[in-house]
Amino acid sequence: MSPRRSVAEALGTRAAILDRSVAIASMEGLEGLTIGRLATELGMSKSGVLGHFGSKEALQLAVLERAGEIFRAEVWEPALPAAPGLARLRVLCEAWISYLERQVFPGGCFFVAAAHEFDGRPGAVRDAVESRFEAWRGRLGKEAGRAVDAGELPAGTDPEQVVFELLGVVMALNHAIQLHGDERAATRARRAVESRLMPAGWSSA
Repeated sequence: MSPRRSVAEALGTRAAILDRSVAIASMEGLEGLTIGRLATELGMSKSGVLGHFGSKEALQLAVLERAGEIFRAEVWEPALPAAPGLARLRVLCEAWISYLERQVFPGGCFFVAAAHEFDGRPGAVRDAVESRFEAWRGRLGKEAGRAVDAGELPAGTDPEQVVFELLGVVMALNHAIQLHGDERAATRARRAVESRLMPAGWSSA
């Protein structure tokens, strides 16, 4: 076996472990991941699974990274062609709602679930979850700030308040879908976003 093929196979195996881990963690949490379960489901030895990561915590961090890649592809990348500011913020919110509506992760928003699981447990995993939320808040806040500076949102609008309210809408949507199976929730979320991101000078009347 050539070294190149060996590396490619190792990367393929690691990717398969991560994809299966993301699916499990989405439904059962990051603590639901066990080396033994992954080994059984993937037809590998425990040492074979562990060898790709070194520890359960390293596996959890790698799963967060993989989930982040999926989130970026589903929510952030579709908004990149949109003009910075209000247009991009609107596209981001629509992609965000669609991501939950289509249940890209069967357990709902991967990072909301991870935050609930680790918010009271200091450590590297909690820090990684917090870092991702802060980065996402920063991206939303940047676009909201651009919209205010361009006069697309009313003068005096606080970008951080906009972000806070948008996060609240989407978290409420996640809850409504996952706990209640509310088929009207996405429509309500879109209405809430539309109201919050109403351009300067417009009226809902």
